[in-house]
Amino acid sequence: MKRVIEGMFSEWKISPRRKPLIVRGARQVGKTFTITGFGRSDFKNFVAVDFERDSKFIKIFENDLNPVRIINDIELATGKRIISGETLLFFDEIQECPKAIMSLRYFFEELPELHIIAAGSLLEFALGEISFPVGRVQFAEIYPLNFLEFQMALGNEKAIGYLTGTPGLLSESSHEFLLRQLKDYFFVGGMPEAVKTFSESKSINRAIEVQGEICNSLKQDFSKYNPHVDKNCLTDVFTSIAKNVGKQTKYASLSEDFTNPTLKKAYQTLVQAKLVCKINSVYPQGFPLTPLSSKVFKSTVLDIGIMNYLCGIYKTDEYFNNDLIGIYRGAMAEQFVGQELASINNYQLFYWSRQSKSSTAEVDYVIAVNDRIIPVEVKSAKAGSLRSMHQYLKEYSECSVGYVFSSNKFSELPEQKLRFIPLYFVYSACKSRIMQ
Repeated sequence: MKRVIEGMFSEWKISPRRKPLIVRGARQVGKTFTITGFGRSDFKNFVAVDFERDSKFIKIFENDLNPVRIINDIELATGKRIISGETLLFFDEIQECPKAIMSLRYFFEELPELHIIAAGSLLEFALGEISFPVGRVQFAEIYPLNFLEFQMALGNEKAIGYLTGTPGLLSESSHEFLLRQLKDYFFVGGMPEAVKTFSESKSINRAIEVQGEICNSLKQDFSKYNPHVDKNCLTDVFTSIAKNVGKQTKYASLSEDFTNPTLKKAYQTLVQAKLVCKINSVYPQGFPLTPLSSKVFKSTVLDIGIMNYLCGIYKTDEYFNNDLIGIYRGAMAEQFVGQELASINNYQLFYWSRQSKSSTAEVDYVIAVNDRIIPVEVKSAKAGSLRSMHQYLKEYSECSVGYVFSSNKFSELPEQKLRFIPLYFVYSACKSRIMQ
């Protein structure tokens, strides 16, 4: 599977300011597969050290963090030469060896010409317990496959051509074609194993079976997260978040069976594990955007396919709803847009909420792109129904345009400062000058 992040890896390889690269991401999003493919295709030699699978590598870091000695020991353990400029050294599941994380500082300082990539799940837990090499490493994030990567995995050249271009008005047949492809993505999602199964079998049911296996695997991991977090609470909160995507939420509403402090800790743990994205409300004036202090927030989950499974949407007739905005009360579309925005440029997601005695208003997402603050709604493309967006544009007159993602065709209303973009064009819109 080709991944968009491979372009970033290629730039990192030749950068004169290159540092050891730490790749973060939830379990089973394709970190190992993608880095291994990059190492084998772009380097003469590729050496992988898996700290979870083989504990002998952990012992190499126990005595000292001298990079020359470490390299010698890894060569002896693997039987492979490690040559600066020719070899990619890959530290996989590095959270299992905190001293290996600490060693990256010395690799940067003493062997800067050596290419090193480290990856792991649950890295946030390990990073909080060690002396971290601040300023000596770079970071990248891998997410589930986005819609473009999904089409790349399916080899759908027609869709790829549209999705890598500038958003615009398409013919009725092309528009309907992309909406059908997007509906499949809504139910298959972007977890690599589910996408692979769907690509080979063309069966959404088989992909959903894989989603179930992934969900069970993720829940089994809950016992590793933190000994002081109730794994049953984690399960309740994870499912509750999936069922409340698109809604403002309080910790207390996530489960009736646990106290508020326990629920808050469970939620924060899921955020650390990259299984949940917390979306805070924001006052959208000035940079950087900073969240407002509030006990109310919104969330998305790791993947729209995982959301589908946790909510049992596949058991209903929702797949036969031809309006993607209407599926599961619009929550799947809002999850999709949030997931795409996060995966493209690591956008930090916010939303806008205005509460007053006379009226309330809420805009689904607010993001910062370059020097612009952009409001984003996920709604049907009817200008008259966008009361909250109109209120936002009125209160923040410096905002030049509001973006509405819907199932309808591309259109613009300059006099109302609105631009309507089909859902399938989220990636294209963010990458083109339309939202720059």
